[in-house]
Amino acid sequence: MFSDRTQAGGLLADRLAIEHLPNAVVLALPRGGVPVAVEVARRLKAPLDLILVRKIGMPGQPEYAAGAVAGSEEGGVVWNARALHAANLAPSDFDRSLAAERAVNAERRALYLGDRAPVDLHGKTAVVVDDGIATGSTMRAALQAIRARGAVKVVLAVPVAPPEALEMLAPLADRLIALETPADFFAVGAYYAHFPQVSDAEVREMLAAAAAPAAS
Repeated sequence: MFSDRTQAGGLLADRLAIEHLPNAVVLALPRGGVPVAVEVARRLKAPLDLILVRKIGMPGQPEYAAGAVAGSEEGGVVWNARALHAANLAPSDFDRSLAAERAVNAERRALYLGDRAPVDLHGKTAVVVDDGIATGSTMRAALQAIRARGAVKVVLAVPVAPPEALEMLAPLADRLIALETPADFFAVGAYYAHFPQVSDAEVREMLAAAAAPAAS
């Protein structure tokens, strides 16, 4: 469907350009969402920032998500209630893990953006961009955190996502835009001809280049 993330971002930007998005701020989920969001921010002439999300793993099964946390401040946490119930655990059992993942989010922000403060979202339209959505669990945390930061409108925009994930996320956003919504969804990378991992260095370079015109 898409040749690479840059091409997908251009198509997504074309779609968003016809929307009414006053005072837009583009928020990317790194790392894969950044090259998509760069194209969107350029087309919308909007500032580009990050929303960082970390999975909170189950004890002894770190790949199995007990929840997810966005950012490094209080809030922005969503829990996998079914997993916690099955394991007879409560959110308070993850206090140390939650603190550790928030610290990682803070470290990653510093790595990518230095000491640049997050863009103030009060009164803004937050356009949340990733290269695609699989289950939507991390995006749930991102959308909740963004709403809590004062955005008056939240728009979720991705090149590809399964219909069931969009249905689950619909209550958390004012507008959902997905260019492709295949019913037989397999994995995000399956819808790109070229889907390499995006490096930390590439993220830093793209964010610096996006900020350069505003700084000049």
